[in-house]
Amino acid sequence: MTVYPAASVKDAFLVNLLSVLPRRRISRWMGGLVRLQLPGWVRRWIIRCYVRHYGVDLSECEGAVGDFPSLASFFTRALKPGVREIAAQPEAIVSPVDGVVSSVGRVEDGVFPQAGDLLVAARELVADEGQFRDSEYATIYLAPRDYHRVHSPREGRIVGHRYRPGRLWPVFPAAARKVEGLFSRNERIVIRLDTDLGELACVMVGAFGVGRMSLSFDSVVTNMGMAEADLQLGVPVSIERGAELGRFGMGSTVILLFPAESVTWEIEPGQPVRLGERIGAAQPS
Repeated sequence: MTVYPAASVKDAFLVNLLSVLPRRRISRWMGGLVRLQLPGWVRRWIIRCYVRHYGVDLSECEGAVGDFPSLASFFTRALKPGVREIAAQPEAIVSPVDGVVSSVGRVEDGVFPQAGDLLVAARELVADEGQFRDSEYATIYLAPRDYHRVHSPREGRIVGHRYRPGRLWPVFPAAARKVEGLFSRNERIVIRLDTDLGELACVMVGAFGVGRMSLSFDSVVTNMGMAEADLQLGVPVSIERGAELGRFGMGSTVILLFPAESVTWEIEPGQPVRLGERIGAAQPS
C-alpha cells in the first residue's frame, strides 16, 4: 500500500479553489484551445515550450515538432516502432501506459486506497455491484510529459465498456489526498477484457484539463455531453497484449482490476513504469 505525505495547507487551498470553479466548462475550453490549428511558427513554438517545461523525450516520438497540426495532436502522439518492448513471457502482465505507480495491492471488502486515509469503492469505480469486491489492483498516474495512449495489459477479448460522465477533479497527488473517492467520482471509461485470468477492468480516469478520452475500438469521445452508457459488444474484439485500447487528451490515471489471486504484482508505489514493461505475473486458476 502507498504511504502518502500528509496534505499541506497549500494542497488544501488548491483543492478548495478548484471546488468552486466550473471544472468541466474550463476543461472543454482548454481542450478547444489546444485543438486550435494555429500558424506553423506559433504551433511549433508552443509545442517546444511544452517539451522544455515538462521534459518530453522527443527521440521516442514518431514525427517532428512541425508535423503536429495542434498541441492536442502532440499530446496523443505515437511512439516510434520498437521503442517499447512488450514483455513476451507467457505469464507476464504488462504496464498499459508510461507513468508512475501510485498504489498497488488487493481490494479488500470492496475498497482500496486512493491516497493517505482516503479509499475508493471498487463497485462505484467500475459501476458494478461486486464483481471486483475481492480483486487485485494497480493505479498508475500519467504526468503531462508522458505518452498518453493506453494499451492492453494482457491478451484477450474486449467484451464491452462502461462510460460514466462524473466530475473532472484533477488527479495529481495533492487532489488525491484531499478529495474523497476522487477516482470513482471523476469521468471515466471502464474497458472490460475477457482473458485467461477471467474478466479484468482497465479504467481510464479523466481529470481537470483532460478534455477528452477516446477509445480505439469504439466511437466514444468523452466530455462531449454524452450520457452514461453501458456497451456490450455483440462480437468481442480480439486484442493482443500491448495493443492500443484508447487515448487521453492529456495526462491522467489508469486503474487495473484483476480477479482475486490471479496476479502477483512485481511493482511498488513510486516506481516509474513504461508501456509493455512487465509489472506482474499471471496466476491462472
